[in-house]
Amino acid sequence: MSSEAHQKVTASHLRRNAYLYVRQSTVRQVLENRESTERQYALRQRALTLGWPLERVIVIDCDLGVSGASATDREGFQKLVAEIGLGHAGIVLGLEVSRLARNSTDWHRLLEICALSETLILDEDGIYDPAHFNDRLLLGLKGTMSEAELHVLGARLRGGILNKARRGELRCPLPVGLVHLDGAGVGLDPDRQVQDSVRLLFETFARTGTASATVRYFRQQGLLFPTRVAAGTQQGALSWVPLSLGRAANALHNPWYAGAYVYGRGRWRKQADGRIRHQRLPKSEWHAFIKDAHPGYISWQEYERNEQRLQEGTKALGWERGNPPREGSALLQGRALCGLCGNRMHVHYSHRRGGELAANYVCFGRGQGLGDPACQSIVGTHIDAAVGQLLVEAVTPMALQLALAVQQEISARLEESDRLRHRQVERAQYEADQARHRYMQVDPVNRLVADSLEADWNAKLRTLGVVQEDYQRQRTADRLAVDDNERQRILDLATDFPAIWRDPNTPQRERKRMLGLLIEDVTLIKQRSITAAVRFRSGATTTLTLPRPLTAQQLRVTHEDVRQQIDTLLDEYTDAQAAHMLNERGLRTGAGDTFDSSSIHWVRFAHMLKSLKQRLLEDGWQTAKQIACTLGVKRTTLGRWRQQGRIQARICNDRGEWLYRRLDELPASAKNVAPSAMDNPTVRGAV
Repeated sequence: MSSEAHQKVTASHLRRNAYLYVRQSTVRQVLENRESTERQYALRQRALTLGWPLERVIVIDCDLGVSGASATDREGFQKLVAEIGLGHAGIVLGLEVSRLARNSTDWHRLLEICALSETLILDEDGIYDPAHFNDRLLLGLKGTMSEAELHVLGARLRGGILNKARRGELRCPLPVGLVHLDGAGVGLDPDRQVQDSVRLLFETFARTGTASATVRYFRQQGLLFPTRVAAGTQQGALSWVPLSLGRAANALHNPWYAGAYVYGRGRWRKQADGRIRHQRLPKSEWHAFIKDAHPGYISWQEYERNEQRLQEGTKALGWERGNPPREGSALLQGRALCGLCGNRMHVHYSHRRGGELAANYVCFGRGQGLGDPACQSIVGTHIDAAVGQLLVEAVTPMALQLALAVQQEISARLEESDRLRHRQVERAQYEADQARHRYMQVDPVNRLVADSLEADWNAKLRTLGVVQEDYQRQRTADRLAVDDNERQRILDLATDFPAIWRDPNTPQRERKRMLGLLIEDVTLIKQRSITAAVRFRSGATTTLTLPRPLTAQQLRVTHEDVRQQIDTLLDEYTDAQAAHMLNERGLRTGAGDTFDSSSIHWVRFAHMLKSLKQRLLEDGWQTAKQIACTLGVKRTTLGRWRQQGRIQARICNDRGEWLYRRLDELPASAKNVAPSAMDNPTVRGAV
């Protein structure tokens, strides 16, 4: 050991502990690369040489078999960082930088903490003080090289995998129905039931055209679909389960069933919140794609047709979850909840009279993936109008002043709650300090007691971290104070809001954004009436009861007042004459069209109104055949009498059919005239 290295170790360092961190990347390395593990444990001798007693050299080896790419799952590394931050460590020993961290973020954070706590770092090359610029620069370069080394190793492995996949030789996980054959590539599953089930899936989709209809067919027939257990002791075993929509869609999208060898159809991307999301890639970006590489259940042309039909079905449905406000007319987009099952309702648009698009809120229920029927569907026109009116009425100066007063009271209560939560943090801190004190006082030789006290200390520290995190999160959420300027702006909003909301130039997208600032969600239930439970962001709730919207048939029903006028006109006029008179009065049918003889006929049929002919026949008028038989004359004679005004007659319908007065209403002179005399033109008939 050089004199310069000894100069860096001071008495203050020796008064603290020396921590030896031991790590291997995989369990296989722990079992096979024993020499590297022995070299890491041998660093204890270096600590003894520098002046640390053996009982104060603490070995942290609980991360054996854990990768150093991240500190998330490394309990030992997290413990080491905690000890350094608490000022308990005088030096940290590691065989090389890659043992401590292979991530620049974790490595530089460790260096920063070591510099603040005046902790030294030792590896095989020497001793470094992170508080000194030159040592920190050198350690930073070593950390960068360690991370680059991990990237190079991963790139080499990835390159070999991709090269093998391009040749079609990489053994990939296969979908159910396909198996790896010994030395013969990929083939169909020898189980005939599995083959028949997969073929039935594609045949049903070709017949129905949609994945949901395919799932519904399987459910109606009581059929199960095969799958392979993904993990556990039964991994790879065949299992039969009900066909779900997701499983059917995955099978229909999978090109392996078309006899194609593919690799790299998607990629994993880490999101800002730490979650990893899978992203599907277009066919042009697949890493490997070989057509007709093995037997399949469908042809490639059929696979492409299926892809096109699935894509068209997705566009037609227009389902988007968590989407921002759009230009559609559905005011409750993304905020309508089903009151029967609790799921979020989707928005579907349908064409109404005049080509207008009407919004419908539809819930498919929790069994959508298994082909269950839809939960409920509600026309949203009247609901949107009622919620909009409620919003305009709710935003008033009095309501806003009341909200501000309540907010002030709530702020006072939050201050008291904050004090209570802070006391919980203080109690947790006290318990953690007590656990640390007990652990520090124990004899290190008594490992049974020391391990128990150390575990208790770690538990108290974890509890303290959770309590502190909850306290800070709740404190941030509660500190929503409103100053005088913002209070005045809120009061001014009550005057401007109704005008902005009712302005026809305001885009529907902006109305949805304003609604989202005040309303959390609206729960809908369709029974004999529509119940809409509105929940405001403040926590207040309001229930609206609306009549059920009229059906398409009810919307086209002629108004009651118009029907009464039609009934009155039919006492004296035919269908065409009544339609003409209604049009002159400016009246319209239930569909908004002008009247004609067909529409009058339909109204009579729907509401069982009698025609002019029926009314005249009931009033005693007779047809030409009946009156001719009664008088014993020919019908041509009746026509001549009608033209000469000798007999009373009138047209009874739009076809030009005539009706005549019955015989007992004719004058006595006409009744006593013999038929031969009646043919004489000099005989006068009744007008």
